[in-house]
Amino acid sequence: MPTAGEVGATCPISACVIAFEEEDRIEDCVRSLEFCDEILVIDSGSRDRTRELAAAAGADVRVNAPFPGHREQKQLAVDAARHDWVLCLDADERVTEELRDEILRLRERDVGADAYEMSRRNHYLGRVVRRGLFWPDRKVRLFDRRRARWGGTNPHDRVELGPGARLGRLEGAIEHLSYRDLRHHLRTIDSFTRISAQALRDEGRRGSVLDLLIRPPSVFVKSLVLKRGFLDGWRGFLIAAMAFYYDWLKYWRLLRLD
Repeated sequence: MPTAGEVGATCPISACVIAFEEEDRIEDCVRSLEFCDEILVIDSGSRDRTRELAAAAGADVRVNAPFPGHREQKQLAVDAARHDWVLCLDADERVTEELRDEILRLRERDVGADAYEMSRRNHYLGRVVRRGLFWPDRKVRLFDRRRARWGGTNPHDRVELGPGARLGRLEGAIEHLSYRDLRHHLRTIDSFTRISAQALRDEGRRGSVLDLLIRPPSVFVKSLVLKRGFLDGWRGFLIAAMAFYYDWLKYWRLLRLD
């Protein structure tokens, strides 16, 4: 970035954010993106002040409702952007100063990548957690839309690179505020497992008792032991327990769809 043939030129970047009823978070998200050449917020019908606050912070705000799905809404934002290089965030995320400076340096030189992944610094119930499933939590968020696009299975979208696309890694991190409280975490699990189970069913997956017996304990052990989540104390245990519950509920709901 810049791509071949653009060396020495400053590469413009469009920031793309999707939001729904995020009035307590959207301003900080948008302000962290002020270094970008465009900030585009796609709102899915918020009834609070999300759109008003995003616009006041400097974003171009548009509405696309009803919500079509996470990957579809994010791709819509990417397609609507003015520039080919896009930086995608959720409303509960912020670009750190270190990441901002790293991206600004990238704009001025050719380093040969078409997309960049970065870690997310996840905050959970009042503290940053650096182990378990919440770290390093690398995501591709900066990419050339001509070489990559949003894919994955809702609600767990991911950026998928096209044939021959080159992936780089940035050292800076995204700040991710994750869940406001435990109730918010549980509501998200309830919502996401419904979406995920239906998406798996639509892809032809069928539920099985074996999934219920094996997958939840496996993710619990992975988070708490293999990824050393226990070093984050009770938060690490709770994250592992919630991951267990998430997988159990998802596969239980998939089984019920049969």
